[in-house]
Amino acid sequence: MLDNRILIQMKEYVESHLIIVTEDILDIYLESNDVKHSILEEIDEDEIENFINTKRKPTLSQVLFSFLDKKDASDSKIYKKAGMDRRHFSKIRTVPNYRPGKNTTIALALALELDQTETEELLGAAGYTLSNSDTSDLVIQFCLEKKIYDIDLVNQALDHFSLKPLIR
Repeated sequence: MLDNRILIQMKEYVESHLIIVTEDILDIYLESNDVKHSILEEIDEDEIENFINTKRKPTLSQVLFSFLDKKDASDSKIYKKAGMDRRHFSKIRTVPNYRPGKNTTIALALALELDQTETEELLGAAGYTLSNSDTSDLVIQFCLEKKIYDIDLVNQALDHFSLKPLIR
């Protein structure tokens, strides 16, 4: 059970880091991203392929299993600790471009006891990020900073803010 001191610190953390998007900010963002379609017509296919090949980063599976190797952890220990079943974990291992949900990826990061930078690397490989405008993400960031890796405790923290639990 999370004690009141941690819950108070978490509430202060969320309130101080939460970015609220107003209509004015959203309008400025949308205006600045008004892309003209003619640009795409001028780009050569080889140029796009070359760009993709030079910018491509490792897949989620590659990043996840490099962390597993680095932490010298067994598959079964990690998927059990993350609250996953063997079949789901096997799918992540065997299907090259499979992308689990954000909460599943966060649960794996917690099970591996990754720090915030490593967690962002794992999430990025799956196409996700932790946002300062999402309360749930701020709770996760707080837990990472405080080295709270137990999924049940993280779920309690999320529940404290009436948020959806990760897994389980």
